[in-house]
Amino acid sequence: MTQTDTIAGFLDALAAKVPAPGGGATAALHLGQAAALVSMVARYTVGPRYAEHEDLVKTVCERADAARTRALRLVDEDMAAFRSVIDAYRLPKSTEPEQKARFLAISAAAQRAAAVPADVARTAAEVLGLAEQLLPVANSNVISDVAAAADAARAAATTARVNVEINLSSITDHSIRASLAQEMNQVDELLVRADTITAHVRKLLTS
Repeated sequence: MTQTDTIAGFLDALAAKVPAPGGGATAALHLGQAAALVSMVARYTVGPRYAEHEDLVKTVCERADAARTRALRLVDEDMAAFRSVIDAYRLPKSTEPEQKARFLAISAAAQRAAAVPADVARTAAEVLGLAEQLLPVANSNVISDVAAAADAARAAATTARVNVEINLSSITDHSIRASLAQEMNQVDELLVRADTITAHVRKLLTS
């Protein structure tokens, strides 16, 4: 996703009857939003009042900025990966050698298409960890944005998970398939962590 793409342009492309962008790119965009929200809260958590947390906040901000940049790259990588899946399915299959080549191409493309959202899920867990670190020290005026970041990271992870899982059956390497499936099972733990952040913020806002 280039720096010149607009939100409206992306949504138009998402709504169109075209292979990509789709759910995987959306997961990466959720991730970018989560990271951006963490960065924003960190930038509001500065000054004499937060001096004792300066190093922590600076580190969180730098890592969140890096995650945001990575998320934009993953949007593009997901779209490219999905297009490779489409291309693999379009390969000729009239002869036995063609069928074998097509089968292997589909497996390789599916592995690539699963690897990108798996990376999104991993990075979402990292961003959620940054939100957890920031929560106890964050500027109270933007505390709701910590919850928003957690919810965006949650959406990134759950959307990424189904986009990994839809490709698993096409991956012929059993060890890779099992590893990805096991990794996606860990998303449930991330959801609990995200919900804990949101619940904590809501309690602060309503107490």
